[in-house]
Amino acid sequence: MSERRTPSRATASSPPPTPAKLGAFPAVRMRRNRRTGWARKMVAENVLTPGDLIWPLFVMDGQNKRVPVATMPGVDRLSVDLVVAAAEEAVALGIPAIALFPYTDPKLRSEDAAQAFNPDNLVCRATRAVRKAGLDIGVLLDVALDPYTSHGHDGLMRDGEILNDETLEALVKQTLVQVEAGCDIIAPSDMMDGRIGVLREALESRGHTSTQIMAYAAKYASAFYGPFRDAVGSNSTLKGDKRTYQMDPANTDEAIREVGLDIAEGADMVMVKPGMPYLDIVRRVSETFKVPTFAYQVSGEYAMLAGAAERGWLDGDRVMIESLMAFKRAGAAGVLTYFAPKVARMLKG
Repeated sequence: MSERRTPSRATASSPPPTPAKLGAFPAVRMRRNRRTGWARKMVAENVLTPGDLIWPLFVMDGQNKRVPVATMPGVDRLSVDLVVAAAEEAVALGIPAIALFPYTDPKLRSEDAAQAFNPDNLVCRATRAVRKAGLDIGVLLDVALDPYTSHGHDGLMRDGEILNDETLEALVKQTLVQVEAGCDIIAPSDMMDGRIGVLREALESRGHTSTQIMAYAAKYASAFYGPFRDAVGSNSTLKGDKRTYQMDPANTDEAIREVGLDIAEGADMVMVKPGMPYLDIVRRVSETFKVPTFAYQVSGEYAMLAGAAERGWLDGDRVMIESLMAFKRAGAAGVLTYFAPKVARMLKG
C-alpha cells in the first residue's frame, strides 16, 4: 500500500500562482474592486496620512517676516515667530514633526563654520521658541556645515579638499548645541565617513540618550537640490561640487553599504535623498534592513510639480498625492516634503 501524502502548504519560496490558477475572464473581473470609491478604499494596499509627513521649514532673521523662495512656488523663509505659528499649524493638522533649515546671513558664514556652534543661531532660537510654546511636535535639525561655511560645503575644507575627520569634530559641536536647544532628532546630512558613530558616542557620553538620529544614509550628489540651496543661500557660495562625499547616482549596492554602516553606528532611522528618482533605493533599503526608512522629496522635485501646476500643465493636487503615495508604495515610513501642510489639509478635509 502506498503512503498517503498530505499536500504541503505553499512556502515563501514557492513559485507564484500561474494565470490558470488565478482564474480567468469572465469569472474574474478585476474592475469589480475599482467600480466604486468605497470599494477602492476597502482594497487599497497603501494609505497616506498626515502622520507620514515631515514639514521642512526655512528660518530667517527678523520679526513677522515671510520672504518667498523664488524657485519654490508657495514656499517662504519664515522668521522665528512665524516658525512657531507654522509648528502650531502642523500640530493641528496631525503632522508629527518639522525640520528646520537656516538662511544664514552671508556675513556670518566663515571658513570654520563657527555659526553652526553658536547656541543662539537661527535653528537653535527657533527650536527653543517651539519648545517654549509647549507644542507636542518633533523638531528635526540637520547636521551639516553647508549653511554656515563661506565655501558652501558640508565639511571643513583645506586646499580644495573636504576634511573628513576634522569635520567630525565640528559636527559634534554642532549637534550638542542643537540638542541642548531642545531638538528631538538630529539628521546628519554631511556624508562624512564615521559621523554617526562619533555623534552617537557624544550624545551618550553627555546623557542625551533619548535623542534620535535620522541618518541621511544614502544621499546622492544630485542636481535636484538647486532650489534648496537658493532657500538657504548656499548656491551663490558653493565652490565646486560635492561628489567627493555625496554618492554617485549610478550606484545602488554602495547605498546598502552606507545604510548598513549607519545603522551599526547607532542610527535609529535612515533616509534616502533625493526621493522619487531613487525609489529603487528606498525599496532596497526598507526590504534589506527593516528599519524606519524615510525619503526626502527634495526641492527640485517639489519645484517641478508645483511649477507645472502653477502653469496649469498638471493637476497639482492629484500629482502631489500620487507622488507621495509612490513613497509609501516603495516602503517609506514617512516623507519630508514641502507639500506637507497642503496634503495634510486635503487628507483631513
